[in-house]
Amino acid sequence: MATRSRIAIELADGSVESIYCHWDGYPEHNGRLLTDHYTLPEKVQGLIDLGDISYLAPILEPTDAHSFNKPEDGVVVAYGRDRGETGVGKKIHGSVPDFFNGDIEEYGYLFTQEGEWLCKHSHAKEPVVVDYVLSGEVKF
Repeated sequence: MATRSRIAIELADGSVESIYCHWDGYPEHNGRLLTDHYTLPEKVQGLIDLGDISYLAPILEPTDAHSFNKPEDGVVVAYGRDRGETGVGKKIHGSVPDFFNGDIEEYGYLFTQEGEWLCKHSHAKEPVVVDYVLSGEVKF
């Protein structure tokens, strides 16, 4: 069963761009990958620019044969790029609260203007810093 999530970046004007991720959205997987491998705004924006994804991985761009059915190890699997789907682009939210109070799937992740990853479970009241969840300081 999939653990769906939404991954987002806060833009300079306070609006938010997000994408859907189908698999492994729980903090111990997607949260860890985001905090370990997506720490630069340019890389986070590159992920968002791929549009909706099936699976998050450390690497954005393939270097060898890569497709939806036969992905290169360690490379993000995107619906548009890797399966040719349309209508799977990023979603725009008016603000950070709009993002977290909207349909974040089971988990929502946001890369802030300050370079910090926040996470919110769909049943939680407020987002928290992903590192706090990963360290066990906060439990959903």
